[in-house]
Amino acid sequence: MMIRSEHAQRCERPDRCGGTGGTGDTEQSRGSDGVRVIELYAEEQVRSRVAELAAQISGDAAGELVVVGILKGAFVFMADLIRQLAVPCRCDFLALQSYGARSTSSGTPRLTHDLMLPLAGRDVLVVEDIVDTGISLRASLDRIQRERPRSVRTCVLLDKPSRRTIDVPLDYVGFTVPDRFMVGYGIDWDERFRNLPFIGYVEGV
Repeated sequence: MMIRSEHAQRCERPDRCGGTGGTGDTEQSRGSDGVRVIELYAEEQVRSRVAELAAQISGDAAGELVVVGILKGAFVFMADLIRQLAVPCRCDFLALQSYGARSTSSGTPRLTHDLMLPLAGRDVLVVEDIVDTGISLRASLDRIQRERPRSVRTCVLLDKPSRRTIDVPLDYVGFTVPDRFMVGYGIDWDERFRNLPFIGYVEGV
């Protein structure tokens, strides 16, 4: 996989670019089959924004959190986020499948990994990679609420409001993104590009 610098690109929402204004070199990653990823948020922008989110969450938390990551896409984001929290936390995971090799959600997420920790009476933070239609997050929240936690808040790396079909609560949002197929920083396209250190979109998808 080749990564090369291209031209400067400005963030559409400077207030959600970690205070950098969203400027910097735009990198592109090209797969062996010619599929190209256009960088939208550079590695440093992502790192800065995650630190800001962790500070906000820590300031709002009343005590220990149970952080529930939605697999697979949130694993990189969650790992960086919890290491910067100033409050104690425990970690658990849910996995729902709604994309697979498709570029659009199937609309019927299927639970593939269930909760392991007891959540009753606990303060829960749900960490999700991206919210577009809201269907997967709604399914995750419904599952968590059945455990009767004391509180539930959501932290979402990427919000794509143009695709929303149902309302879901978003308490902490990293970046608001355009209607593109986003990849990188743990987010995949058919299991590809999770390892990219920046956040971008697949060209032409």
